[in-house]
Amino acid sequence: MHIETHPFPPVLPEHATVMMSGSFPPTADKRSMAFHYPNYQNDMWRVYGVIFYDDPKHFEVAGEKRFDAARIRAFLVARGIAICPSVRRAIREKGNAADAHLRIIETLDLPAVVRQMPQLRHIITTGGKATDVLLGFTGDAKASLKTGETLTFRLDDRELSLTRLPSTSRAYPLKLAQKIAAYRAFFQRCGLV
Repeated sequence: MHIETHPFPPVLPEHATVMMSGSFPPTADKRSMAFHYPNYQNDMWRVYGVIFYDDPKHFEVAGEKRFDAARIRAFLVARGIAICPSVRRAIREKGNAADAHLRIIETLDLPAVVRQMPQLRHIITTGGKATDVLLGFTGDAKASLKTGETLTFRLDDRELSLTRLPSTSRAYPLKLAQKIAAYRAFFQRCGLV
């Protein structure tokens, strides 16, 4: 089995207050751009478009079935939103990005990542695998989070919140409006909208 390294570097604005963490991107043939959440069928950037610009197509390239990575990156940096995948290296046991078939070889080094962003206070996960990885840093072996739940924990000398939000994959059985509402409520709590 082939070990893959996550193809996209994290986006870690020094002034970030929020960090989003997923697991692993789809295979190259399913990517519409060379950036996080690259599948055109995934609604992550439509959710952000609605919340921050009232336009689900804000991050799309007009007339093409792809997202604008440079525009997304500039937005994230301007708003102080970091993205750091929870999985650095993995094996796709079934050749896809489904969490259930992803064997983790190496996770992120959360303490090292957090130290790069002194204002970071909130972390969101976008799926079960990322949630499980990050729960491993809470110091509570029995900790668990269902979608929509938040827990607080200390990392070094900093209190952080960890919130599990719904996956924006269309395979996740929740209406888009409900996903948007969940993400909007989170960003409102953090004071970003």
